[in-house]
Amino acid sequence: MKITIFRLLLLSVGFTILLLLFRILYSGSLMYLFFVWNLFLAVIPCMLSSSLIQSRKKKLHWIIFIAWILFFPNALYIITDLVHLRERNNIPLWFDVILIFSAAINGLIMAFISLYQVELFLQLKFNNKKTNLILYSCLLISFFGIYIGRFLRWNSWDIFFSPFKFLFEIIQPFINPLQHPRTWGVTIIFFLFFGIFYFIIKKLPGLIIKPGN
Repeated sequence: MKITIFRLLLLSVGFTILLLLFRILYSGSLMYLFFVWNLFLAVIPCMLSSSLIQSRKKKLHWIIFIAWILFFPNALYIITDLVHLRERNNIPLWFDVILIFSAAINGLIMAFISLYQVELFLQLKFNNKKTNLILYSCLLISFFGIYIGRFLRWNSWDIFFSPFKFLFEIIQPFINPLQHPRTWGVTIIFFLFFGIFYFIIKKLPGLIIKPGN
C-alpha cells in the first residue's frame, strides 16, 4: 500500500476513533467500542491485497489470495453496523449518525482499495473477461459472508476452529434456496449496491471535466 494512501486512511480512521473517544468520555458508555475491532479487521484485507501485488514470490500469491477472500467481508461488514443506530446514552442522534456513518465509509474505502488492488493482480494473470468474472464472484461470496457474519454470527476464523459446524450451516441456503429468502435477499442486494458503487468510483476520474477541456 502506498504511503500516501496509508496516511489518508490514517486521517479518516483517526477521525472516527476521535469521535468514538469523545462519545465514551462524554457518556461514560463503551457502546460502539467494537468499531475499533471492526476497523482493525477491515485493515487486514487491505494489507493482504497490498502484499499480493508487491510480493515477488509467485508460490505465495494464491495463498494470499485465498486469505484475502476469507477476510475481505470484514471491510464490507461495517456497513451493517448501521443497524445499531438509535438514540441512547444521552448522546444526540445526529452525533451517532456521523460516528457510525464515518466508520461505515472507512470500511467502504478500505474495501474499494483492497478490491482494486486484487483487480490489478488478476489483470496480470487473466484477460478482462475472466478478471471481472473472478472479481464479482469474490464480491458475491463476500456478501454471503456478510450475511453469515451479521445474521448467523460466524467469524472468518471459525472455518478453522469449527469447520464442520460452519460448513453444515452455510451449505443449507444452497441445498434449499427457496427456504432462505433472507439469505439471498441480503446477499444479492448488498452485492448490487457495492458492485455499482465500485464500478462508478472507478469511472469517476475519467468522467470529471477538468478546467480548460
